[in-house]
Amino acid sequence: QVQLVESGGGLVQAGGSLRLSCAASGRAFNTYTMAWFRQAPGEEREFVASISWNGGYTYYADSVKGRATISRDNSNNTVYLQMNSLKPEDTAVYYCAAGRGNYAYSTTRRYDYWGQGTQVTVSS
Repeated sequence: QVQLVESGGGLVQAGGSLRLSCAASGRAFNTYTMAWFRQAPGEEREFVASISWNGGYTYYADSVKGRATISRDNSNNTVYLQMNSLKPEDTAVYYCAAGRGNYAYSTTRRYDYWGQGTQVTVSS
């Protein structure tokens, strides 16, 4: 069982940056693939980025590639998402997720545990 708590969201102007954090509690954090998804009002939840258990694999959605960096600190049970050059279309609730496996995955069905989300709003 893994509990996930996101933080770091907020209101930022277009072109700005944010760093989201996801703190995990429970056992064996360093065996889980971790990911960020987001969901805008009226839209389906979409993949943003993922990272394998040891950081050896990362995967990004085309919409954030070159602007986002996912990283993890297994000693502190935390995963991060650095977002730069933010756009209004990045506005969404951002969710952290954890799942079993050896690689970085992009589908929601690979993830068993989800946080409550943190709101990111980008103003134009």
